[in-house]
Amino acid sequence: MSSDISNFEATSQPAMTIHDWPTGPYPARVRIALAEKNLQSRVQFESVNLWKGEHKKAEFLAKNYSGTLPVLELDDGTFIAECTAITEYLDALDGAPTLTGRTPREKGLIHMMSKRAELELLDAISVYFHHATPGLGPDVEIYQNAEWGFRQRDKALKGMHYFDAILKRQPFVAGEAFSMADITVIGGLIFAGLVELPVPAECEALHAWYARMQERPSVKNRVTMSEPAEASV
Repeated sequence: MSSDISNFEATSQPAMTIHDWPTGPYPARVRIALAEKNLQSRVQFESVNLWKGEHKKAEFLAKNYSGTLPVLELDDGTFIAECTAITEYLDALDGAPTLTGRTPREKGLIHMMSKRAELELLDAISVYFHHATPGLGPDVEIYQNAEWGFRQRDKALKGMHYFDAILKRQPFVAGEAFSMADITVIGGLIFAGLVELPVPAECEALHAWYARMQERPSVKNRVTMSEPAEASV
């Protein structure tokens, strides 16, 4: 048994802290993973206010050089940033990974599709938000390039069509089972909703898949894991 698991069993107190913003699309990815792994009781949440730029302050940058959310803090003082890395850690805790793949083939496909979801959808919408909309406001958005933002918006729409084509032939993003790749696309569509970038009507398979995903308890209850945020994103 790993020391991580034995430490969990030795205490009833949370062994991990998640630094995030409750309604953020990137934090949503980790919150969904936590719920899918039934680890909610093992964590406590610390809000980092995006609208006040707290993620860019020196205190937070000491936890995560990139100044991005979420960040997982372990009880030994280790900080793990990046959604994929955090999900891999959480998925491995019980020795029975369900989100990142069991076999080499599953692992390869899930990571490939999750990365594509980041590049073609989630990160593209993020660039659109930060560059072609008011974003988090003038105190946070020091530099904006609207042309680049709109180009990334168009890339995100193209990405929606790509995932629609994928979901026409299989029930989940990486194949026959729910995985980290689905979580990444969900994060992208959460962000799309926040910036009012609708999924094209003709992407019927993507619409149907997302409706199914929103019925999963892990997706439906992600914000209620901690106190509601004052504002979205």
